[in-house]
Amino acid sequence: MSRWVPCKRRDFIRRLKKLGFNGPFSGTRHQFMVYEKHRLAIPSNAEYSVPQLRMMIREVEGVLGREITADVWNRL
Repeated sequence: MSRWVPCKRRDFIRRLKKLGFNGPFSGTRHQFMVYEKHRLAIPSNAEYSVPQLRMMIREVEGVLGREITADVWNRL
């Protein structure tokens, strides 16, 4: 079973695109990505810590309506 590890911003965006998100688009404070009619803000820091990554993945799970495990995330 895989563990959650910190993720670079570029890798996070690439993995979201594999999940079907479009973007990133410029917003007022943060860039964002779009999935159907849902918007997901992308923080601007270069690397996301594990707690921040888990928080954002929970948002992605809510948008997609399915769970994303560490194994699935690391294979994207």
